Amino acid sequence: MTGFAGFAMPLRYSGETAEHNAVRQSAGLFDLSHMGEITLRGTGAAEALDYALIGELSTVKPGRARYTMICAPDGGVLDDLVVYRRSEQEYLVIANASNTARVVQELTERASEFDAEVRDVTADYALIALQGPLAVQILTPLTGLDLDSIKYYAGADGEVAGRTAWVARTGYTGEDGFEVYCAPQDAPHVWDTLLGQGAPAGLVPAGLAARDTLRLEAGMPLYGNELGPDVTPFEANLGRLVKFGKPGDFVGRSALQERAATGPRHVLTGLTVQSRRVARHGYPVLADGRELPAGEVTSGAPSPTLGVPIAMAYVLPDVVATAVDIRGEAVPAIVTELPFYRRRH
Repeated sequence: MTGFAGFAMPLRYSGETAEHNAVRQSAGLFDLSHMGEITLRGTGAAEALDYALIGELSTVKPGRARYTMICAPDGGVLDDLVVYRRSEQEYLVIANASNTARVVQELTERASEFDAEVRDVTADYALIALQGPLAVQILTPLTGLDLDSIKYYAGADGEVAGRTAWVARTGYTGEDGFEVYCAPQDAPHVWDTLLGQGAPAGLVPAGLAARDTLRLEAGMPLYGNELGPDVTPFEANLGRLVKFGKPGDFVGRSALQERAATGPRHVLTGLTVQSRRVARHGYPVLADGRELPAGEVTSGAPSPTLGVPIAMAYVLPDVVATAVDIRGEAVPAIVTELPFYRRRH
């Protein structure tokens, strides 16, 4: 176990490599109840979110979801979010645990001029994620929902293991899977039933360590590593999330327009390390034969799927990373297109 944002979190159960491989080959079960849940309700909820966030949430249909961000006026990322539209006048915003209080505060302030009520409902939810190629097979006998009708980044109200739940086809592993939102008192039953149903198919509980290597292989950013207040979406190769064409103003528009025009200060890059040594967070990146650093590693780990160390790093524009300074040694690295891993459909 490890401490994180006030929670005691499972870092690993049997071992991160075995858990990682189970998610890629069969399925893994994650307890993500530390994530923050925030609701916006009211006739002005859609317009409030269009103003508060960089995305155009008013165009999201009920039952669908969108990945987006909340930015500061200077364009820096305050958090990356998944937003579900539960109904015409209700949205469910999922925030990172360490940022929940900040997101609640910002949304409350930004929604104050709209007919929308913001509530922190984190205590009302537990979150269990079933991820992997056998997720549909494992979940189908435990729910009356037609899982094939739930598309990627969509969700539906139903039951799982006889308990009321919101079931969404989302995740943070690069695999197919579902996130089950249920009442905290129902979570142990849902967890145990899923494990019992899935164990014969290879389902195992998985912790934060496996979750990190899975999302790194999938090229998914982590707040505090690839994302933060000193980074705009354009640095993180996520400028497509900024919807300049939506009607009305939104927080950060002017700064983000300027960044879109001038280009990013540094660019998120994938690296495959040509050694068994691992490039960790904060290690300098060398480029074009320069002795001085041209960037910095944001996330790095051995890749169980690829069998080599991989990393993401921010590097200066118009340079090609050639090595990582690993404790004083320039270890060769090859620029690799993100994501490192794509699942087979």
